[in-house]
Amino acid sequence: QVQLVESGGGLVQAGGSLKLSCAASGSSISVYVMGWYRQAPGKQREVVATTTADGGTNYVDSVKGRFTISRDSAKNTVYLQMNSLKPEDTGVYYCNALRLRFGTPMNYWGQGTQVTVSS
Repeated sequence: QVQLVESGGGLVQAGGSLKLSCAASGSSISVYVMGWYRQAPGKQREVVATTTADGGTNYVDSVKGRFTISRDSAKNTVYLQMNSLKPEDTGVYYCNALRLRFGTPMNYWGQGTQVTVSS
């Protein structure tokens, strides 16, 4: 089992930057697909970015070129660097850890951190 704690959210003006951190404990993130999701008010939770154990990354089209996901295995932490923020990036950002264990998906979530981008 893995516990995830996000930090780094806050209020920022459009065009600004924030860096989110997700500290994991209980298990090494090296065996998990790690991801960042967000949920805006009144909308469904959506995937923002993911990174696989071998370093592969994927981004939703709306953040490509602006956001960067990375992992530091030594610190057991995943980051999301967010640049050129837009008001539509506002939402609660959640860290996720996913792996298959004996064919069963093991899926863990953090408590979320609020990001608010003012226009």
